[in-house]
Amino acid sequence: MKVVLFCGGYGLRMRSGAADDVPKPMAMVGPRPLIWHVMRYYAYHGHTEFVLCLGYGAHHIKDFFLNYEETTSNDFVLRDGRTELLSTDIADWTITFVQTGIESPIGERLRRVRHHLDGDEMFLANYADVLTDAPLPAMIDAFARRDAGASMMVVPPQSSFHCVDLGEDGLVGGITAVSDMPLWENGGYFVLRQEIFDHLPEGGDLVADGCARLAKQGRLVAYQHRGFWKPTDTVKERAALDAAYAHGDRPWAVWERDAAPANSGARA
Repeated sequence: MKVVLFCGGYGLRMRSGAADDVPKPMAMVGPRPLIWHVMRYYAYHGHTEFVLCLGYGAHHIKDFFLNYEETTSNDFVLRDGRTELLSTDIADWTITFVQTGIESPIGERLRRVRHHLDGDEMFLANYADVLTDAPLPAMIDAFARRDAGASMMVVPPQSSFHCVDLGEDGLVGGITAVSDMPLWENGGYFVLRQEIFDHLPEGGDLVADGCARLAKQGRLVAYQHRGFWKPTDTVKERAALDAAYAHGDRPWAVWERDAAPANSGARA
């Protein structure tokens, strides 16, 4: 199943300076950028055909893959001046790079890569900047059994704020942590059918337009995930993930569950 990754936004809250033109999916977590971690997640589950919706800072993403260094995240043997890889990351990936505009909303970016999906009935989509350990096969199977146009993974609210119940007299009737409220938020992992394109206007948004219209028709389903899920909307959040990686606390790295190296003997 093809995976569409939206990686063309500005990511203003992640930028370290006015001259920093690196898109958010290229922010580093450990030795690799966010987009690599997301792609490894999908590849672990058998989905290795990617369509990248590029925009702001596209050359950073292109350069990363065009000059990809397998030795950064794989063991290898250096023998007689030649590199013998003991495993590989992206050797079996197919990546389509598509410039979808600098200012395009996500829905419009999806519209502009439709012809790269070859009319597949179902495909996957992701913001390319959120990490999770969600069981992707279960997510796909749950959607495949439903007569719906789209599935959105939802997660409990991540905010540490509290909501205050106020009476008309200004007295506080109760205080509840947002995370304890019966609310769910968009987790950024989608399973979609071609039907989604019937609900995306030109210049529209995937969630506010496409998913909202499907919801009104009773054709949007949610996959509830209470496990690991971390966004990277701010420098602080990215730094926390980077620190967790350094300490070996990386539940999103589901591919590390397989200890045995693959593709033994591959050569660079």
